[in-house]
Amino acid sequence: MTDLATGSESTIQGKPTSASRTTLSHIMTHADTNLLGTVHGGVIMKLVDDAAGAVAGRHSGGPAVTASMDEMAFLEPVRVGDLVHVKAQVNWTGRSSMEVGVRVLAERWNESTPAQQVGSAYLVFAAVDADGKPRLVPPVLTETDRDRRRYQEAQIRRTHRLARRRAIKELRDARAAEGFED
Repeated sequence: MTDLATGSESTIQGKPTSASRTTLSHIMTHADTNLLGTVHGGVIMKLVDDAAGAVAGRHSGGPAVTASMDEMAFLEPVRVGDLVHVKAQVNWTGRSSMEVGVRVLAERWNESTPAQQVGSAYLVFAAVDADGKPRLVPPVLTETDRDRRRYQEAQIRRTHRLARRRAIKELRDARAAEGFED
């Protein structure tokens, strides 16, 4: 989904990371819990995808679809009554794709202790047009040293995603050439 549909390319003015950065907050209830009494990882993942999707849509100026989720890390359990804050921003952009970094923080709704990080994830979104075809996205303009570090780390993750995809394709092609059916 990262190849653009045929057509003329136009130069798109870049957008700073702060232009689309967002925080989504949600209080966790019993409806969000698993059998252990902690919040389902899937509930957190949906919040992560929602926040990242809002950021991708804002940055690209239109629809964007989730292409992949990398490295969803659950660092601490989330409990009923926790106020969860999902912070997302665009870390890197390609021609039609964007990496969005997400940090998940939680705090007790009735305490004044600071929120602690309970998770993180990286998602790749592809900007699409009305026909579902990839479309150009504005370059992300880093504003801080932290943004520049995130941009550089995102480039490393992209290189690894592409290398992994290429290696898997080569392995499958080799297996098919040997007569193996998967």
